[in-house]
Amino acid sequence: MTESDTDFFAGRTIVEVPADGPLPDTDGPTAWRIATHDWDNRTDHKLSPDFRDALERFVDRAGESVEALVIGSWGYAAFNVAPIAQLCAAAPRLPNLKALFLGDIGSEECEISWMQVGDVSPLLTAYPGLEVLRVRGGEDFRFSPVRHQRLRRLEVESGGLRPAFVRAVLDSELPALEELELWLGTPDYGGDTTVADLAPLLAGERFPALRRLGLCNSAIADDLAEALAAAPVVRRLETLDLSLGTLGDRGALALAGGQPLTHLAKLDLSHHYVSEDTVAAVEAALPGVVDLSDPQEEEEDEDETYRYTAVSE
Repeated sequence: MTESDTDFFAGRTIVEVPADGPLPDTDGPTAWRIATHDWDNRTDHKLSPDFRDALERFVDRAGESVEALVIGSWGYAAFNVAPIAQLCAAAPRLPNLKALFLGDIGSEECEISWMQVGDVSPLLTAYPGLEVLRVRGGEDFRFSPVRHQRLRRLEVESGGLRPAFVRAVLDSELPALEELELWLGTPDYGGDTTVADLAPLLAGERFPALRRLGLCNSAIADDLAEALAAAPVVRRLETLDLSLGTLGDRGALALAGGQPLTHLAKLDLSHHYVSEDTVAAVEAALPGVVDLSDPQEEEEDEDETYRYTAVSE
């Protein structure tokens, strides 16, 4: 799981950009956060003018000093489009940007599945020096295959990540990528990605520098765990993350009984539906490695039981 949305990003303290006046003095590495809340001034499928102006003022003031940028609410994200084109246009004035988080928006502001984002891959083309890209979205959330030489971490958070998005990421050339985190979500919100869609990744054919893999917030966590129990990619990982999903006994036992995992520094299975007996067995097999915190209870409705990912609606 990733750093706190409110305190740190890419190893830097998040500092809010004021609506007006000078930027505050900071102590140490800083990730500047920009957000506007002009929800009563929304324009469907257009960039919020308030956010556009706020970003322009910030770039004019900070420019070359900016190494990390967090984009919060850009108006009402269910109606106003994300400022991707504006960020791309600003690239010549942000030559030292190394880390970007697009979509630091909580459910109290906009449900993740409503967020209008668009194709985020032009950000990588515009910023060839970018090392960390974290994006969050749901509605019209897209990616196109891209080549980028310096990206080390890519995190994609969604309540329902479509197969086309996942396949485009896997079709990209990212030779420096060390950390990949994909929140796959549920079919109810477009998250129809299957184990077959992930085959090139699981086979170890993609991203030669990869050391941390997260396939999180997934309704197919048991299927993923069974595939990972024998997947070649696991042998070169330091961290494997299946947190936030619907993992149960089937997946947990497959991991514990599959290929050796003791080389991992961490196996994150938190937010799970694993029984107490199986938790004890897996922890005994992987002491000091596995995280099986945050157990969940299945919900019942008539004759059916339901498991829920941590992030959907």
